[in-house]
Amino acid sequence: QVHLVESGGGSVQAGGSLRLSCAASGYTVQNAYMFMGWFRQAPGKEREGVAVIHTRSRRTYYAPSIQGRFAISEDSADNTVYLQMNSLNPDDTDMYYCAAATSISGSRLEAGKYKYWGKGTQVTVSS
Repeated sequence: QVHLVESGGGSVQAGGSLRLSCAASGYTVQNAYMFMGWFRQAPGKEREGVAVIHTRSRRTYYAPSIQGRFAISEDSADNTVYLQMNSLNPDDTDMYYCAAATSISGSRLEAGKYKYWGKGTQVTVSS
C-alpha cells in the first residue's frame, strides 16, 4: 500500500520561500519508476497540477504559472520528493497535495491520472 505524507506548509509573506516534502512509504521512490507530483487546490476549485517528476529519468514537468519559481526534486535515499517554492505570491495560497502514479500517458499534470494521494499541507501567502 502506497502511503504519502506531506509536510512543510505554513504561512509566509509575499516574496518568501517554502519547501514542501512528501515522504513516501510502501515502495521505494527510485525502484518504482513512478511519476510523483505536487498539486494544489483552493476551496471550490479544481485540483491543479503544479510540478511532476519521474523518479527514474528525473524528467520534470511544470505548470506555466509557476515556471521558474518552483522546483521539484527527489531524494531516493530518503524516499522523499520536495517542492522548493520561491517568490511566493498570494495567488499561491492553496492546499498542496502530493500524488503518485506508476504510468501516465499524455499530460503529466492532470490530477485524475494519479492513483495515490497524501492528505495535503496548507500554504498561505500574505501580501
